Amino acid sequence: MPKMKTHRGAAKRFSKTGSGKIKRSHSFRNHMFSAKSPKQKRQLRRSTTMAPGDVRRLKQLLAYL
Repeated sequence: MPKMKTHRGAAKRFSKTGSGKIKRSHSFRNHMFSAKSPKQKRQLRRSTTMAPGDVRRLKQLLAYL
């Protein structure tokens, strides 16, 4: 059985925390900032953790992360 390959697109977007959770950044952060409130823009800067249902899919893409 050959080795599994890491999905490089997913590896650039997600990282693992010390406790093993998957960390991601928010979407809606590229353009049209005049339509967004300062509070929304400030909260989008912070990273967050993945939902448990999505983590199961990512474990296969990021086998060695």
